[in-house]
Amino acid sequence: MPREDGRMDDGRTESAPLTKQDFEALARFRFGIRRYLRFSEEAVRSHGLTPQHYQLLLALKGFPGREWATMRELADRLQLRHHSVVELVDRAQKQGLVDRAPHPPDARAIRVQLTAAGQRDLARLSALHRDELRRMSAVLALPTWEGPEGAAG
Repeated sequence: MPREDGRMDDGRTESAPLTKQDFEALARFRFGIRRYLRFSEEAVRSHGLTPQHYQLLLALKGFPGREWATMRELADRLQLRHHSVVELVDRAQKQGLVDRAPHPPDARAIRVQLTAAGQRDLARLSALHRDELRRMSAVLALPTWEGPEGAAG
């Protein structure tokens, strides 16, 4: 429910009603996301990995400032529970994609890092993903909105 100042209780401003064009833009964007995710799932599986393994490898290689991450950091990046990440890392380690190493500053934490095989698989699959994103750039462009909240400045 909006307050007198037009803001919602959570701090957002009240949104204007959506137009037919807004619904079409949202649907087009959602369709593009789903098409990309389906491409990703099929590409990854055709190379012998699960989509979850690819996401894990990408989260490790793309972690800001370093080439490893802790289980807690991976859980946050992958939006999974800690025990689910432990199981995912166990499976990836059995496939030779990642290794665990002690984390010297905190003996309770474990560093997870890519192996050479994980690096190779990730490089090959990420190049395919980059190329697909380039092909899909028009479909995945963020919708533009009319009106006070979405007007381009």
